[in-house]
Order: sequence, then C-alpha cells, then structure tokens
Amino acid sequence: MKLPGFVTPNFITVMRLLLVPVGAYTLFKNGGDDPTWQYISWCVFFILGMSDILDGNLARSRNTITEFGKFLDPVADKVMIGTAMISLSILGRMPWWITIVILAREIGITVFRLMTINRGVIAANKGGKIKATMQNFGVGFYVLPLSPSLYWFRDGFMYIAVALTIVTGAYYVKSAFTKS
Repeated sequence: MKLPGFVTPNFITVMRLLLVPVGAYTLFKNGGDDPTWQYISWCVFFILGMSDILDGNLARSRNTITEFGKFLDPVADKVMIGTAMISLSILGRMPWWITIVILAREIGITVFRLMTINRGVIAANKGGKIKATMQNFGVGFYVLPLSPSLYWFRDGFMYIAVALTIVTGAYYVKSAFTKS
C-alpha cells in the first residue's frame, strides 16, 4: 500500500501525539468502568502503538530518519504511555507507585537527553524498544476489562515492565557517558 506523500514518519508521530487525548477520553467515558469503552480505549491505544511501528518502518524504508524524528518519536511514546498510566491511576485501576516509577524514569531520561543533546541525539536502543513494548502490553492489560482471576498475569507482566524500565534507564545513562 502506497501512502500519500504528505504522510511522513514525522507526520505520523505528530498525529500520534495529537490523538493521545482521544485515548484518555475513552478511558474516562462513563466513569471509566464501562467495558465497551474500555475495549474502545484499548483499540485507540493499540492503534497509537501500531502507528509507532509504522513511522519507524516508514522512516527506515524511505531512508528519511531525521534528528527531529529520533527525538520526537520517544517523546510521543512517553506522552502516550504516561497519559494512559496517569488516567488508569486516577481511575484506581493501576497502582500509583507503578505510574510514578515508570514516569520518573521516562521524564528523567527525556530531561537527560535534552541536557546531552549537544553530543547528538541518542536514539532508542533494542533494550529501550523491548521496555516500551512491555510497558505497552502491560498498560494494555490494565485498560482491558479483565476478570479478577487474571490480575496476577496483568500485574506480573507490569512488574517485568517496571524492572526493564529501571534497568534500561540505568543502561541508557551509562552508555551516554561511555559513548565515544
């Protein structure tokens, strides 16, 4: 499928940012505990997550990777996951400690990237991509109206995402200082 010329990777990333409020809106619809709206919200966040894969694949296939895109793409990821997590915590469906730990790392790394931008943009590495995938799946399980008998799975998945978040954050900082 050929996309129109104005559909660039950066365009997709900006659109993803602009559509994040739709995901938040659907999470809160009907008080946040309507299963129909929970499924709709999951679909919105799923589409936003898939657009992240699309913009990366498009940038590589068209050889249009830009410094702006390398910076904005992870910011869009953080805005998306942060919005979902804060919304879920406000609704009482995700523990605040998980939201705080993950967002502290994400905000910290973003600030760190801004402080070290004179060395060049540090692109996401494989560990960061795995971490993001685990966060997206973990948060997705909190968005869905799961049976309480599956909470152990949802929570266990999220604990793995939290551990990866911490480990990859430390690795990211270390690698920035050992970069030649």
